[in-house]
Amino acid sequence: QVQLVESGGALVQPGGSLRLSCATSGFTFKDSGMSWVRRAPGEGLEWVASIGPGGGATYTDFVKGRFTVSRDNSNNKLYLQMNNLKIEDTAVYYCVKGGPGGTRGQGTQVTVSS
Repeated sequence: QVQLVESGGALVQPGGSLRLSCATSGFTFKDSGMSWVRRAPGEGLEWVASIGPGGGATYTDFVKGRFTVSRDNSNNKLYLQMNNLKIEDTAVYYCVKGGPGGTRGQGTQVTVSS
């Protein structure tokens, strides 16, 4: 079955950086679009970024220029490089198979605080 395991979340100061990883199994990763979504405290799920099988990426406006989604098809892994983090980026981040409404992992907590 599809398995998605996120890692890399941490407590970081505003302006800092983090790299999230998602290890995947149970499907043909290289043929699948993937996404990152997040849930801030008390809020609903929010789409962050998506990447196609060929590597083409799209981002929501509030992370453009700060976040970069990438993939390693050889190792079935998805990444999210997050730079210049802001307090409002605090959320649980989820790796998603396909579009934002697809199967997601258990999430990893990112807390941005001074």
